[in-house]
Amino acid sequence: MAKGYKIKSSNRSTPEPTFSKVLEESSTSSLLSESVAEPADVQNSPSSTVCSASAESLTSPTNDHQQNHEHDQCRKVPILHHIIVERYEGDKSGDMFHGEGVAYFQGGHIYKGSFSHGLMHGHGEYIWSDGLKYQGDFKLSVPMGHGTYTWLDGSTYEGEVHKGVRHGVGVYKCAKTFTVYRGQWYLGKRQGQGVMYYNQAATSWYKGQWVNNCREGWGTRCYPSENVYEGQWRNSVRHGEGTMRWVQLDQQYSGQWVNGIQDGKGTHTWLRKRVPCSQYPRMNEYTGEFVQGQRHGQGQFFYASGAVYCGDWQRDKKHGQGRYTFENGRVYEGEFIKDCMAEFPAFTPGLNDSSNRASQSSTSSSPLGSDMVLNIQALLSRLPEAHRDQELKQVEYAVVRHIGLLREIYNFYSCLGHEQSSDKIFPLTHLQFSRFLMDCKVHQHGITVAQMDRLLNDEVHSPFAAILPRECISYIIIVAYHICHKDIESSNNILAACFSKLMRQNIIPNAKHVKGPLFCHPVHAAVAYNYSDRCWEIYQALCKASSIQSDTFLTARQFVWMLKDLYLYDSELTVSKVLEILSVDSPAICDGTYSNLDLEMSFLEFFEALLGCAEVKGQTDIESQIDTNHQEDTVLRSLQVCAACPAVLVH
Repeated sequence: MAKGYKIKSSNRSTPEPTFSKVLEESSTSSLLSESVAEPADVQNSPSSTVCSASAESLTSPTNDHQQNHEHDQCRKVPILHHIIVERYEGDKSGDMFHGEGVAYFQGGHIYKGSFSHGLMHGHGEYIWSDGLKYQGDFKLSVPMGHGTYTWLDGSTYEGEVHKGVRHGVGVYKCAKTFTVYRGQWYLGKRQGQGVMYYNQAATSWYKGQWVNNCREGWGTRCYPSENVYEGQWRNSVRHGEGTMRWVQLDQQYSGQWVNGIQDGKGTHTWLRKRVPCSQYPRMNEYTGEFVQGQRHGQGQFFYASGAVYCGDWQRDKKHGQGRYTFENGRVYEGEFIKDCMAEFPAFTPGLNDSSNRASQSSTSSSPLGSDMVLNIQALLSRLPEAHRDQELKQVEYAVVRHIGLLREIYNFYSCLGHEQSSDKIFPLTHLQFSRFLMDCKVHQHGITVAQMDRLLNDEVHSPFAAILPRECISYIIIVAYHICHKDIESSNNILAACFSKLMRQNIIPNAKHVKGPLFCHPVHAAVAYNYSDRCWEIYQALCKASSIQSDTFLTARQFVWMLKDLYLYDSELTVSKVLEILSVDSPAICDGTYSNLDLEMSFLEFFEALLGCAEVKGQTDIESQIDTNHQEDTVLRSLQVCAACPAVLVH
């Protein structure tokens, strides 16, 4: 290969040498839509007028898709075919360049590395006259394999190269904007799985699928504001199903998106910080249809106060036919016009529910307030009609005397099983309410938790369903009546007397002293809650298998049989040990001499009995409980298998 020799190869070009601009992406803290124009990171914050359900519009312009793709275009650079060699220094084989050498090409390009039969082949370095440098593998004079491109401004690409372009897996770093992309490439473009960091601190990034240099498919975008979107993308904008979380505003939208805007069916949630001793356990939440970022069509709005609106929406306002349930349980159903009831145009439900002007016209004043109306009509119907108003009034006064403690109890038990946090709110569930009753030993008055559950609810409910504060107090009054009414001599103010007796003898001395293996330790609760949904399914299957009645509960006898059918008894977990576990909270099942295995078990008792058995199975000695969680998994996995055929579990 002499001076003037042309190195022949296919007509291929290198990747683009510079990224002149990079996506300058950011976000606003807006409820609306993430803007990508930095540095407007906190502008256009919405006003949270969620009381009237007329919060700031969910739409805003977005520049997410208005990218400058100049850095993604391949610029024509001196290519490696038909380049004239002006001078060569190195090894030869005959007249052919062969071995290690340096070739100086016409135009100022230089190659230093391996040659084979006159072609650049193996590892080498090629420097173009404008400063672009490639170090890596060559095959037949074409960059092919693994290599590194370095541009004059310091930008680099390191990774797989195919016929001179980025193809495969590689990392691109832009020196000017500190943008970094790590992931898959296809013919010079980002395509496949990859992560893009948009700033030096790596606080703004996208991780997910790419097509033709665009975010396309499923991915997660974290903005400099710490706001996060996870879901589907099309042409670099949010499109399809996805969830957006506005961290500083404590708001979240999960649902359908069209061209970067909420459109279709979705749920928008306004998280609320807990007020000490607040009786409002729920966050504001809208579930329904959106059009161009606004609540429009059919939807439901659940207010933190407990009020609910279900009906038509138009441009973020209640408009059309709808049903509004006040926080005190009363209902208005009819036409709404621009967020107001047509019959009460001066009243905006949700904004001034606490005054409850529309419903107070037909409601006598209550010492508990309009938002704490008791639901004890079934009890009142048992009493003479002439005494009902007086009975209701007296039991309300009795509740007022203990309202502070009752709110503390509600807040305490509603937090069981959750990480402690001052800014999170949790509604009390039926499972936690059952724990409250058992802690207060209410079930030791000749009535089981399962029987109380049947008294309080007409139909089977989920143990994870929420209970509002007014419902909780109503339940306590109902339970108090069924336990204590036979012991009250006077026939006057019997409801107040029963409630006061239960408070005095059971609730005040025992509440907030948590027992049982589920909630007594936060770690136990965190592990056990992973199995709670599945165990509820198993419990329901076992109940249905034992009887044709839909409201039948599992008995202690069936629980003992179930463990036998699962071959879980051994030298450590014996029938006697199981009876001991069952009788810790429920002495009526077994007192050491006599046993009553026909007593019904609530779901809480079933769940905690499983945990107690798992603890016994996991203990190798009294000082070591390392395998408790593993054994718990074993017990519950066995139950999951057998639940598919519940008939096997019942003799």
